Amino acid sequence: MVQLKVLAVIILIWWSSSVEDADAAADTNLLNMGCSSYNASNLRNFFANLNGSFSHMREEIVNGSKHFVTTEQARGDVVTYAMFQCRNYQSKNDCLSCLNTATTKIRNCSAGNGARIIYDGCFLRYESARFYDQTAELGSGVLCGNTTSSVTDFAVTGQQALMDLQIATPKISGFYAATKTEVAGGSAIYAIAQCVETATEANCLTCLQIGYNNLQSCLPSAEGRAYDAGCFMRYSTTPFFADNQTIDITPFFKQGGSSKKWAIIIGGVVGGVVALLALFAWRWSRKSKGVPRGDILGATELKGPVNYKYNDLKTATKNFSTEYKLGEGGFGAVYKGTLKNGKVVAVKKLVMGKSSKMEDDFEGEVKLISNVHHRNLVRLLGCCIKGRERILVYEYMANSSLDKFIFGSRRGSLNWKQRYHIILGTARGLAYLHEEFHVSIIHRDIKTANILLDDDLQPKIADFGLARLLPGDRSHLSTKFAGTLGYTAPEYAMHGQLSEKADTYSYGIVVLEIISGQKSTDVKNDEVDEYLLRRSWKLHERGLHLELVDKAIDPNEYDVEEVKKIIEIALLCTQASAATRPTMSEVVSLLKSKSLLEHLRPSMPVFVETNIAPRESDTSSSNATTSISVVSAR
Repeated sequence: MVQLKVLAVIILIWWSSSVEDADAAADTNLLNMGCSSYNASNLRNFFANLNGSFSHMREEIVNGSKHFVTTEQARGDVVTYAMFQCRNYQSKNDCLSCLNTATTKIRNCSAGNGARIIYDGCFLRYESARFYDQTAELGSGVLCGNTTSSVTDFAVTGQQALMDLQIATPKISGFYAATKTEVAGGSAIYAIAQCVETATEANCLTCLQIGYNNLQSCLPSAEGRAYDAGCFMRYSTTPFFADNQTIDITPFFKQGGSSKKWAIIIGGVVGGVVALLALFAWRWSRKSKGVPRGDILGATELKGPVNYKYNDLKTATKNFSTEYKLGEGGFGAVYKGTLKNGKVVAVKKLVMGKSSKMEDDFEGEVKLISNVHHRNLVRLLGCCIKGRERILVYEYMANSSLDKFIFGSRRGSLNWKQRYHIILGTARGLAYLHEEFHVSIIHRDIKTANILLDDDLQPKIADFGLARLLPGDRSHLSTKFAGTLGYTAPEYAMHGQLSEKADTYSYGIVVLEIISGQKSTDVKNDEVDEYLLRRSWKLHERGLHLELVDKAIDPNEYDVEEVKKIIEIALLCTQASAATRPTMSEVVSLLKSKSLLEHLRPSMPVFVETNIAPRESDTSSSNATTSISVVSAR
């Protein structure tokens, strides 16, 4: 009998440890990891700083029961800033276990002077510059579950639960909330939201808003996660914290003694009225002015960009050496630079021209652009003004631009899945510029050369907002508009009629290039005057969509109907009438939809044929002398 009791105890201990190990494994589900491309200058001091940082974090967790720790370590001229955060529902042991896993994994970054790692259960980051107040730095990632909930109205309930968290969490001390929301059939949605404790309430809200928006793409999946440099959101129908660890967030919706319910109802009514008034004002503005002005909306509320010293940028680029030159476009040359803190950046020297318009508008416009944060848009870090010099500093993209992968030295290296994610990500970036940022920004020059790729080959649109700075006596083209022929909508190229739908047209051309591997301005060798758009339309009419697909793509990698649908979406974007083209948010919805486009049929585009001869002084394809002719379908 005693032996049986002992055996039972052993089994119980084994079972308990197995459950704990499973929970630990779940909490160390890796979501994201990134390493700096620049190595620390003094490795001995750097590694000593890291060891000191990790040791201090362990001590704070064990002795102080902390869930959030920051530390600064300095040895000689090497300074290291580090931050660790685990989810508040975790026990001390779980938190410590996640830290140990993170510190072991993050050492794979070796001598990189900056690194980050994000798990379900914790977040660890270190840099050579202070970053504690940063939140939306990565552009937000999202990870959706594979199982779709069968519960009716699950998506609606989940959306409300996440919205409540998004609103309440920034108002709660410690920026953390966990909720359980009952849904039909006796199940529930468990959800948490968390920001780093060193963030401001405004930055926390902004970060969670991005996360909330991204999680909409997961619903009605049974689980989803959204993460960024300073915030985290997660929901699941499977409990990942105990019921007694939820937080009552209702008080954070109370307004003037009214209940949450009435606040939402009143807010909805008022919001609806405001939205209608805004819509009427927007339409009236567009009709009367053609394009909305961005410099009259809330510029004083925007956070200003970092002001870099000219000498620092000069040193970072080795005096703007041709050795560090990444390329040159209509706005000027771009150089790779390494700042004093080791951060690698892209430095763009703008071409001023003879007009003072750029000088007058520069600070206001750059302030606007620097506040645009989205995972599919290149981040503007700051600027520099010295005399008539105007310089912009961007995050650096090691994989350069998409055109290198489609037409250049890395041609054929992208598989279908990667191309699809680039197509979808670019659409999301444009939708944000057009419809989600508080000022509508029209890019005017969407092309493969202006789509950069990050370490994970995710797309980031570059040069947005710069066309607003073009002086009257300078443009990309001799035809006095900001754009690149072969990509530019006919109504804009020939008549100067500019709207968001001009970007939609350019996007459609880019999608056709990504699928076909053919440049929009190249003529197919075996055809007469067979430019890409004409060729695509003719194949569509004959039902031969797959003949357009790049031969470098393995046919086993893609679904035939999906490819056909995306080609038709591209043709919808290039329709002759701007009014019939979809908005970019509609394009995102069409791309994500599993249904076919049976209710939508593209109409014939206008074929704009170009005769392009680069000017001798130009080194970029975005500068050209042109002749334009509109050709009817044959």
